[in-house]
Amino acid sequence: METHLICESIVSSLPYPVVFVDLNHVIQYMNPAAKYHYYTERGHSNLVGKSIFDCHQNSASKVRIETAIEKFKKDSKEFYLGLTDSNMRVYVSPVRSPEGELIGYYERFEMNLQLPPVQQKN
Repeated sequence: METHLICESIVSSLPYPVVFVDLNHVIQYMNPAAKYHYYTERGHSNLVGKSIFDCHQNSASKVRIETAIEKFKKDSKEFYLGLTDSNMRVYVSPVRSPEGELIGYYERFEMNLQLPPVQQKN
């Protein structure tokens, strides 16, 4: 089996959304969990080939994503975007070519397992 098919199979099997976006902010790939999240839960359709800002429409999200890309040009660390309404943490991570050139980024989600402290009643 070819390496790219193995990689796609792995990403497709993840239970959390993963979206790959090129440096022009155009969505190039969405795993099944991402399609479910954006299409079924959020009501978008046909996002592959469109700008990530079609689904991240508030200005704060746009600024955070653009800030992350600027940081990726300097280093390769993951960038935390924030929490979704469904308590999922959202991160963006740089994707580099084998030569180290930044070619895009991916947005990934994970369940936020941190619970707020319980307030005791007196």
